[in-house]
Amino acid sequence: MCGIAGIIGTVDDSRRIDAMVSAQAHRGPDATGTYRDPQGKAVLGHNRLSIIDLSEAGSQPMVSRDGRCVIVFNGEIYNYKELKSELSGYPFRTQTDTEVILAAFEKWGEHCLDHFLGMFAFLLWDTQEQRLFAARDRFGVKPLYYGYSRGTLLLASEIKALHAAGVAKRADETAWATYLAAGVYDHSPRTFWEGVSSLPAGHQLVWEGGKVHVSCWYDLADRVRQKEDTRGIDVVSEEYFALLCESVRLRFRADVPVGINLSGGLDSSVLLGVVDREHPDQKSVQAFTFVTGDERYDESPWVEQMLRGTGHPWMQCLLRPEQVPALALQIQSHQDEPFGGMPTIAYSRVFAEARRHGTIVLLDGQGMDEQWAGYDYYRSLAEGKKVATVQGAQQPSTQPGCLRPSFLARAESVDFPQPFPDLLRNLQYRDTRYTKIPRALRFNDRVSMESSTELREPFLDHRLFELAFAQPHDRKIADGTGKWLLRSIAKRMLPQGVVDAPKRPLQTPQREWLREDLREWASRCIEQGLTCQPGDWLDPVAVRNEWKRYLAGESDNSFYVWQWMTIGLMFGA
Repeated sequence: MCGIAGIIGTVDDSRRIDAMVSAQAHRGPDATGTYRDPQGKAVLGHNRLSIIDLSEAGSQPMVSRDGRCVIVFNGEIYNYKELKSELSGYPFRTQTDTEVILAAFEKWGEHCLDHFLGMFAFLLWDTQEQRLFAARDRFGVKPLYYGYSRGTLLLASEIKALHAAGVAKRADETAWATYLAAGVYDHSPRTFWEGVSSLPAGHQLVWEGGKVHVSCWYDLADRVRQKEDTRGIDVVSEEYFALLCESVRLRFRADVPVGINLSGGLDSSVLLGVVDREHPDQKSVQAFTFVTGDERYDESPWVEQMLRGTGHPWMQCLLRPEQVPALALQIQSHQDEPFGGMPTIAYSRVFAEARRHGTIVLLDGQGMDEQWAGYDYYRSLAEGKKVATVQGAQQPSTQPGCLRPSFLARAESVDFPQPFPDLLRNLQYRDTRYTKIPRALRFNDRVSMESSTELREPFLDHRLFELAFAQPHDRKIADGTGKWLLRSIAKRMLPQGVVDAPKRPLQTPQREWLREDLREWASRCIEQGLTCQPGDWLDPVAVRNEWKRYLAGESDNSFYVWQWMTIGLMFGA
């Protein structure tokens, strides 16, 4: 897990790459490195967090055996050992997965991406062709941003690195209007900053002769359509369980300690069950859970039940309300864009505590709800109830009249693709490609890298995800129960009470804290946002009135309150 940066074109100032690398120092505190193309068309930079092959041989930028290609890479190729066997003719000099990418590119060219099991974003410069090949993993676990400055293409793991290299720091009003009006973000290449684009998940970028071409190399909908599954439940269950175990086993490949993030839900329980099955030395695998000290949102009794009888050391990572103001500013500076409020702040405590206890890699359970239709509104759909078509479970993100009409007119119309004939899979697809997973992965990447830790997502193994997604409706939701087949599979390794427990959203006391413990701080953030907003976005009178209604308990939606506060955190600091 690292930070990558590149300047492609006529590189007239090599100090810019140093600024980019410096801006991403938290992503890789173990080493830094740069490469400058002799012809002056490319400069690459890297921040290293050492996970595999901790020796200097694993440093980047890394040059291929013949000197033709140079790579900077962020992420992990989990099946690198298996690929190494397929690439046995390549004279490997290191034990890294980075060198496996170079060897795979030499053999398969751009089709090497199809061979990788993992999370990745990389820049690969061909010195002979003077050509850049960049790519991002299937679900977008690892980030990659790009923009232009002084006639050159800039690419990096984080937006702040592009700003450090000269991309003007101006708010994109269309992105902000869409976010404030509809609560939608991280759904397209557009970011909250003018001139900065996100390479979409499952896409690749080629620069050659001054021209950039972006294309899709992985299409989830197409892959699922090819997998329409009519096999019996027993056959599917066995295949899924075998893939589940392999996915977790592969993600324990590291030369540093690996731990797990646990909540009290089914997904965490499944993760724990597979970890215990695949990693018998339980005492070496630490478990981490965030808590807020509020019994209304306390997951610790469920986690304690899950861990009873195991040997896992368990760390409870407490977030107190008085910590929130300083942490919110700190996290906002790492996110570069709006983030998900108190849950993200609480989750950040897990990574800070893990790093403090010497655990550098963590696994969590992201992705099960989307592949097995686990959210409440999926079940509402099955029961014939009306389901929101844009945001899923969220309510409209701001109150009428709070946005200036001229600003509201800048918002994009959000109309997500519907590649499947049934509404359930279209909702799953929307949440996977455009709403829930893209947001969660961005939030989680930044809070993990802020503490220089690596987060791995075993349930986002594409083989696992495609198999579950392709199952018919009645294997996902049956008798009013979501994740039906997953629960059946989980019975072989979990107590019945855990398997049958109803879904509980993982929440924090954001609503209560903003109204009670943190009301003065929230008021300051809102006022700061009204004063420092980059344009005439919000109507101050309407916002203040809605804030008073919220404090009086006449409104219960803290999401739009957090949106207003975010403007203050981003532009008023």
